[in-house]
Amino acid sequence: MSINLAAKLREGTKKAHTMAENVGFVKCFLKGVVEKNSYRPLVANFYFIYSAMEEEIERHREHPVVSKIYFPELNRKQSLEKDLNYYYGPQWRDVVAPSKAAKAYVQRIREISAKEPELLISHSYTRYIGDLSGGQILKGIAVRAMNLSDGVGTDFYEFPGIPDEKAFKNNYRQSLDSLDLDDATCDRIVDEANAAFGMNMKLFMELEGSLVKAIGQMLYNTLTRKRGTGSTELATAE
Repeated sequence: MSINLAAKLREGTKKAHTMAENVGFVKCFLKGVVEKNSYRPLVANFYFIYSAMEEEIERHREHPVVSKIYFPELNRKQSLEKDLNYYYGPQWRDVVAPSKAAKAYVQRIREISAKEPELLISHSYTRYIGDLSGGQILKGIAVRAMNLSDGVGTDFYEFPGIPDEKAFKNNYRQSLDSLDLDDATCDRIVDEANAAFGMNMKLFMELEGSLVKAIGQMLYNTLTRKRGTGSTELATAE
């Protein structure tokens, strides 16, 4: 009989999901307020987080539970490497490092992989289903806000191995519901998914300061820009 884990995860994380969407950085992003200097550290943090998650899921690909959500076509590491090359240049490996929140996130992934690998489902669900659900919308926002050429700096949002995202998500949820888990384990998976949302919120909160500073600088530049030689008239927003 189905354990309805997909529904339990959806219902059990609604509040955390809403809270994450209301963090200042995310609200600004959704409104099209984002620029490269505050966005690229997020890409860097995602690189370390997804790398850890994908390594641990790969490690447990034969595990009776983890094997059910082992879909290499979801992997984001290589796409993030392409984006990092764009935002930081070919020497990006020498300059990027995980933030404090990203380090804690990675540590948690390693910890559950060693002790309770079934909880990797929580992180896979939280990250990948979100990426598939809103990825194209976020890509469009990023392209417009940062004046990106289509396909440049947004590889993270592309899933070339998944031609039908809706069908894939349905298959993923069916895989969750096919797991042979007791109620206590399902509860721990939901709890860990909520914890994952909390870790994401901390990532976004770290970036708010740099975004506010960048917005302030852009506003200053706009207000003090001169119209024509010798003019002291304030410029209007572009």
